[in-house]
Amino acid sequence: MLGTMMRFPLTLSAMLEHAGKLHGEVEIVSRLPDKSLHRHRYADLYRRAHRLAEALAKAGLKRGERVATLMWNHYAHVEAYFGIPAAGGVFHTLNLRLSPDDIAYIANHAGDRFLIVDDVLLPLYERFRDKVKLERVFVVSLTGKPVPQGYEDYEAFLKTASGDFRFPELDENEACGMCYTSGTTGRPKGVAYSHRSMVLHTMAISLPDVLNFSMRQTLAPVVPMFHANAWGIPFGAVLTGAKLVMPGPHLDAESLLDLFSREGVTCAGGVPSIWLGVLDLLRRERAKYPLPPNMRLLVGGSACPEAMLRAFDELGITIIHAWGMTEMSPVGTMGTIKPRLDQADADTRYAYRAKQGIALPFVEVRVINDEGEAPWDGASVGELQVRGPWVAASYYNPEEKSRTWTEDGWLRTGDVVNIDAEGYIKITDRTKDLIKSGGEWISSVDLENALMGHPAVLEAAVIAIPHAKWQERPLACVVLKKGASATAAELKDFLAAKFANWWLPDAIEFVEEIPKTTTGKFQKTRLREQFKDYRLAS
Repeated sequence: MLGTMMRFPLTLSAMLEHAGKLHGEVEIVSRLPDKSLHRHRYADLYRRAHRLAEALAKAGLKRGERVATLMWNHYAHVEAYFGIPAAGGVFHTLNLRLSPDDIAYIANHAGDRFLIVDDVLLPLYERFRDKVKLERVFVVSLTGKPVPQGYEDYEAFLKTASGDFRFPELDENEACGMCYTSGTTGRPKGVAYSHRSMVLHTMAISLPDVLNFSMRQTLAPVVPMFHANAWGIPFGAVLTGAKLVMPGPHLDAESLLDLFSREGVTCAGGVPSIWLGVLDLLRRERAKYPLPPNMRLLVGGSACPEAMLRAFDELGITIIHAWGMTEMSPVGTMGTIKPRLDQADADTRYAYRAKQGIALPFVEVRVINDEGEAPWDGASVGELQVRGPWVAASYYNPEEKSRTWTEDGWLRTGDVVNIDAEGYIKITDRTKDLIKSGGEWISSVDLENALMGHPAVLEAAVIAIPHAKWQERPLACVVLKKGASATAAELKDFLAAKFANWWLPDAIEFVEEIPKTTTGKFQKTRLREQFKDYRLAS
């Protein structure tokens, strides 16, 4: 027996229609390169995304063809998020922090036909334009300067539309967007998101016990829109009618706090390295930035140290810990505390909040080790594997068979975790970052988070160094806060109160900075290369 419900496809076009008709007066505020503020409304988004869709159709864009974007976070990028798929195309966000060669490879592999690019990023595009086969390039003038000769003006392109355009009827399983992994192992790999997966992901992250998006919120995606759909925050804003505040290229702590306080941002999302700078500035100049009460910061990309949770709590700002992957659209878990844990002592609650959280509805998780599927006992570790309606089942046009998926169709995340009886996931390491010492495993993540709890430490990364007797031993690379001081012996004593003696780093090196990936994660491959000849005492 079949149900009697209508067949109504879940598409981004339907989300756009809803926002344009019911939330037209809600603002989209963008900070431009000169730090001025540009203001649009959802009514403008609705109208201009329509025009973009029509202009692309008139330019000959066919169903499923890719339109690349090389842009910061601002109003025109949001238009591309909706206008391109509304035309039946696929928006493909290019990561401007990758090398020109990698960007060219990604654009060619995806088969991008058109490109929309910020004028301030034309120097970057010029570095790989001869390596790609793009038919037309549309330039968004964020500076107000004329578009250089040889390029097409984005605003003029929109004016080629009549404004009388009906979106094509789309199948919800058609691709709407693409994003490539950062390529830490081998070439970057493409993930193609469907309309259905994007809508379901957006609805899930907007739930009260997830990110609690609503028309009463003001949301700021600090995470770039070229990285994993800005964690779905722009889509969540449009779905719920929340005000959207876009920081553009200005991601320093002073610029962010100024924008948050001016626009009343209630929830912002970014990687820990961004929030560490914000925390440091707030501690010094809290009165200068009047933030909304009960402000929330979404943290993902890498583990959030417990010390950061506590420090922001003292400032009246709540950290929400999340975990996900490009292959997962990207959010898979959220560190929301269950009501039954409300009565636990403060240390217990912080320990739970420092974990990666519980799986979102419809995301299934399991832990696999040499013995098979591990129990949820908070101790048994193995690789985290996931599946769900917004989890990729394969890469786009793979060059070779991938080991990223199991034979029975689960995504292998590469994260080593345990899951407790409440369902909270704790990442203990990446499979490639675990340290095996004397046959026993040491978690670099646990050591890093503990070190970053020391009042003098800004950042810390722990890597494995070969050892003649123990196979591998931990080396800690530490960045001290400006004006702070600490010795290696002092930091070891600090760790000794939390870990067994054999876990303690054999050496601590003080460095100017920790190398990071384009998404703000610690780039341990570069640290391992930097210290490849390091010799530990026997």
